[in-house]
Amino acid sequence: MRSRLLVVIGLLGLVPSACSTGASSPASSARTTAAAAPSSEPTSAASAANVELTIYGAASLKGALDQVKTVFEAAVPGTTLTISTDSSSALETKIEQGAPADVFLSADTTNPKKLIDNGLADGDAVVFAGNKLVVIVPTSNPAGIASPADLAKPGIKVIAAGDSVPITKYAKQLVTNLAKVPGYPADFVAACAANIASKEDNVRAAVAKIELGEGDAAIVYVTDAKASTKVTTIGVPDSANVTATYAGVVVKGSANAAAARAFLTWFAGPDGQAILRSFGFLPPP
Repeated sequence: MRSRLLVVIGLLGLVPSACSTGASSPASSARTTAAAAPSSEPTSAASAANVELTIYGAASLKGALDQVKTVFEAAVPGTTLTISTDSSSALETKIEQGAPADVFLSADTTNPKKLIDNGLADGDAVVFAGNKLVVIVPTSNPAGIASPADLAKPGIKVIAAGDSVPITKYAKQLVTNLAKVPGYPADFVAACAANIASKEDNVRAAVAKIELGEGDAAIVYVTDAKASTKVTTIGVPDSANVTATYAGVVVKGSANAAAARAFLTWFAGPDGQAILRSFGFLPPP
């Protein structure tokens, strides 16, 4: 792992300092191990070459990125990460409108491709994680939802996200797949759509509504369900489930393009994967 860390530091122009001080590498196992990663000793070279990176990340990555900030900053002295999370579509729009960002981490491949197609990305997209979907209900489950088929029952309040948010595309595909499962009603797709009570800005906002009991159910990522202590999960048949693919790009015009590329390489590599895995993310599909 030491060699990987030196590569990252070298790209940031900090190799001499790292070699002389023996900088620590990030943890590569569970979340608790990552949190305990020792900070590298500060060096004059690091302080003389401070780098600030703005990371735009999908809302479902928030917990993992908070951990990444701690581990990466400790591993690469002189680097500061500023994390901003929202729906991938909203972040992509901000970048198109000129908002300053160095790295964009999306919950799909569509939004990074938009930046590439519009000449706003520096290099190709890097696929770094996968995710699955699950139905969540409030812990008390007042609507008595026992299976995804109940999402089509009259009177059920389903909380969704906006039409352009990646989770919505994945959820629609899941509903379409479920409609083909034996025993599901013929009008399952239409009935689920009719039960949508609100469309939130991003998937975390949808989870929050369910936590507050302001909806009966929502289709979210497995990682979002795992992160909440106020919801109960309703399993989805493996044959119908959908794999979400996460990808990232370096934003063109970044003032620290080499450092941004080094971060994205690290994040998609073994150390970043260890943190993502501890939050329930899957390896890249």
